[in-house]
Amino acid sequence: MTEPTLFAALQALLGERHVQADEVGLPVLSDKHRQYHGRVQAIVHPASAEEVAGVVRLCAHHAAPVVVQGGNTGLMAGATPDGSGRSVLMLLDRMNRIRDVDTDNDTLTVEAGCILANVQAAARAAGRLFPLSLGAEGSCTLGGNLGTNAGGTGVLRYGNARELTLGLEVVTAEGEIWHGLRGLRKDNTGYDLRDLYIGSEGTLGIITAATVKLFPLPESRCTAFVAFASLPSAVAFLSHARNGFGASLTAFELLSAQCLTLLQEQFPEAVLPFGERSQPWYALIELSHPQAEDSARALFEAVLSSALESELIEDAVIAQSLAQSDAMWQLRENMSEAQARAGRNMKHDISLPVSRINEFVERTGALLQQHFPGVRNFTFGHLGDGNLHYNVAHPLDSTVAAHMANYAALSRLVHDSAHAHGGSISAEHGVGQRKRDLLGDYKSPVELDLMRRIKRALDPHNLLNPGKVLPLETP
Repeated sequence: MTEPTLFAALQALLGERHVQADEVGLPVLSDKHRQYHGRVQAIVHPASAEEVAGVVRLCAHHAAPVVVQGGNTGLMAGATPDGSGRSVLMLLDRMNRIRDVDTDNDTLTVEAGCILANVQAAARAAGRLFPLSLGAEGSCTLGGNLGTNAGGTGVLRYGNARELTLGLEVVTAEGEIWHGLRGLRKDNTGYDLRDLYIGSEGTLGIITAATVKLFPLPESRCTAFVAFASLPSAVAFLSHARNGFGASLTAFELLSAQCLTLLQEQFPEAVLPFGERSQPWYALIELSHPQAEDSARALFEAVLSSALESELIEDAVIAQSLAQSDAMWQLRENMSEAQARAGRNMKHDISLPVSRINEFVERTGALLQQHFPGVRNFTFGHLGDGNLHYNVAHPLDSTVAAHMANYAALSRLVHDSAHAHGGSISAEHGVGQRKRDLLGDYKSPVELDLMRRIKRALDPHNLLNPGKVLPLETP
């Protein structure tokens, strides 16, 4: 009797309606920016960890790679299959249930295909906070967030996705299920497999569910836009704010004057906090306080007043209502769209020791003008955790096409400078395909060898998201 094809076997396992054929133009076969495109044997929609495991076993039997995709919001093409047509693309959109909310233990157990905004809503419905927050939260999934160890705006206080996760459920490359959904904050019983899978971008195993930490909902929230005469002043004020606010300091988002100018150009209806007055650097800061509004605002104003007196800051505008706070945050969230409207630019998601950010910005800016005269920097990001979105746009007397022709050389300059200042070429976006071949230039041979040994141990046949994260080995 002839063995059924992989496509037929997948249909028998999941049902015909949950297995799709490859079709040119399907959005899931391209990355968010439509720069990478793939072909697959099938697109599958499993509904449980057991079905995921069954798919993996079938794929292993047929030597077919498996690529897992969440909301397809990643920026490094880490969830896009290659063009060989050998892979099976697995979408976890049917695995979107909240399995458990434990308010006594302050944990929530959720499946990997759940949209991040729905995870946040489930926590709020239970009177708790799940603090992972980023621009794509209305469409990205928790599984994707864990696969890239997502950061976002709350890292300063709450940490990355890894710090927010206690346990995982994972399907291995052999199609076994690791039931690791333990809601324990202390478990010193061997290697921490959880931390190994988080941030591995689906190359070591398939995360199907997670137990995450919940926090008390803040009683009050205070937001302000702060202006600085220099970047060192912004860094100094960060220390001042940490000392004054303690753990209540939730966000410290840096924006250059060029960013506010771009926002005003692309969103003329937006109200800028300082009107026509201009300083070279700004920060959006937020305090989430466990006490009542009056107490929080008094602390907020006291810390800002002392910073004004000591000339750490030039000016500050404190939001007087929730609407004003939301408007301030909207400016920050509109940065990506403002850049898109102005034309494609070179985006660099880097991290640095906070103490070396000013040195990096000054040195790298000078090098860019030396080698690529007239380019424009739009620098913003999460100053509190050292994560800069160091984006470079075309000179006004040139074109986007001419600028992007320098992509490799210009990005090399930025990444070399970040590395020289003790930084990383990827802070929160992951590696995927776009930065895969850069790792060999910035990681030691020992580090790369250890990573490859882990990959070979957990995925000996290289079937889980091949061609991502690890640089390709030359024969």
